[in-house]
Amino acid sequence: MRICIFCGASSSLDPQVEIEIKKVMKHFHEHEIELVYGGAAIGVMGSLANNLISLGGKVTGVIPQRLMKKEVAHAALNELHVVKDMHERKQMMYELSDAFLIFPGGMGTLDELFEILTWKQLGMHAKPIAILNINNYYQSLQTFLDHAVSMKLVNPDHRNYAFFSSEWEKIWDYFLTYETWKHKK
Repeated sequence: MRICIFCGASSSLDPQVEIEIKKVMKHFHEHEIELVYGGAAIGVMGSLANNLISLGGKVTGVIPQRLMKKEVAHAALNELHVVKDMHERKQMMYELSDAFLIFPGGMGTLDELFEILTWKQLGMHAKPIAILNINNYYQSLQTFLDHAVSMKLVNPDHRNYAFFSSEWEKIWDYFLTYETWKHKK
């Protein structure tokens, strides 16, 4: 099983993020889940990779050539794919992954999240997408999506493509009960 995590190339000031990274990566290791992520050695990205690598887990990174130096490509990954641009990065991360988990991040993380949600809305995939809402980091986004539904600009079914929880255990249960696990394409 491979889970893609979209997250920041910057570090969070919230110490709870690091606690959740350790918890989730321990779970990945115990359940032999491969991490697919943006390939950087810095920020939330680097912390995720370093934690799983230190436990002996498998980590695959995907990084655009242009960001090799800016995001400092991780040198200790099991696999590092260097691609042409951000679109190719997202496409490859999608192809390599069975599910998507969103950790705190900035504009790049939101871009990745909304592209994968849009692809699902358009019927291009049926993979689960969950947002780990650490200390309500994504509460404003959840409120915005609910508002967009109330304004009839987002279909309620499409709104539900993004599963929000502040607890990894609830996200894991969501992933385990998601239909595509039973009928992988």
